[in-house]
Amino acid sequence: MIKLNINGKTHQVDVEPEMPLLWVLRDVLGMTGTKYGCGVAQCGACTVHVNGEAMRSCSVPVAAIEGKKITTIEGLSQNGLHKVQKAWIEHEVPQCGYCQSGMIMAAVNLLERKPNPTDADIDLAMTNICRCGTYVRIRAAIHAAAKA
Repeated sequence: MIKLNINGKTHQVDVEPEMPLLWVLRDVLGMTGTKYGCGVAQCGACTVHVNGEAMRSCSVPVAAIEGKKITTIEGLSQNGLHKVQKAWIEHEVPQCGYCQSGMIMAAVNLLERKPNPTDADIDLAMTNICRCGTYVRIRAAIHAAAKA
């Protein structure tokens, strides 16, 4: 059994230690907000926070994060929408929406590290891929969230 702290709750899962965190979240625990994109940690659709750092969950063996604090999109805000989620809506960021949970998690992590990021900071930190190409709106939403 592997013990995980996800969104402030303890979960015990009986899985192989090398199973990626993404599959534990989605298939074992039914937390489908974190998306599967590429499976090789390139696209960022599976981004979650582990001990406050953005991490691609498709490439992290669940045993490597036992005892660490994991936050998924479902646990981002306990009281309504997070300011980044509100900015995403205000700036109409999503088109297909598939990458959005990972993008939002990456943006929240950026704002925790740099509360007033420049365009260059955003471009450097936001390595998630958006097939729809809404990068200009993403940047605007991050700036709006920084001011909120």
